[in-house]
Amino acid sequence: MKFKIRYVLIPLVAVAGIFVIILASLHFKRIILVQEYYNELTSQAREGDILCRLGDRTWSLYFRGLSKEDKRFSHLGIIRIKDNTIKVIHAEGRAIEGKDFVNEVDLDEFLDIAKAIGIYRLNNYDGKSVSSAAAEYIGYPFDWDFDMKNENKLYCTELLYVVLKKIAPEIKLKKIFQKELNREIIPVEACSYSEHFKEILYISSNN
Repeated sequence: MKFKIRYVLIPLVAVAGIFVIILASLHFKRIILVQEYYNELTSQAREGDILCRLGDRTWSLYFRGLSKEDKRFSHLGIIRIKDNTIKVIHAEGRAIEGKDFVNEVDLDEFLDIAKAIGIYRLNNYDGKSVSSAAAEYIGYPFDWDFDMKNENKLYCTELLYVVLKKIAPEIKLKKIFQKELNREIIPVEACSYSEHFKEILYISSNN
């Protein structure tokens, strides 16, 4: 019995070790991404810019997959500058941590799990109007139903949707029908792959 257990444990330990190495490697890449390009990112960012990221969580892979043309990102937030400090307003879905609401966080926190980052700027609109509109939704609960008809709850791209609906109603974000939810939702590429936004910067840990 001890002999059999030994030969079962050896491959399990090996697999666990490989898994730890992979996670450490991904974390190291994220650190390099942030440290190497942080100054460039902060110098390029402006009030009201849309900051897209590709995260490493299970939900990140899911939301990345919803985009059909541009699969570089899984989440987005809206930049607001307060006292010369860059903040990001975004709808988080981290229910386990009690952070499933529209939150305003430091740039460092938003970038913590980022494997890729993109800055996008709305054409022909003052960024202050974008960030001010976004700030009105801070504290709104996360929309786990992904129902755009109910604007009392918001998911990440839905936040951008309601902001544009308020300040630029003529701009229509791309929607796709999601079979599992049986409704239309807005993928991240509605921003990153839209003619209404200009790409200012793109950084990836694979560069």
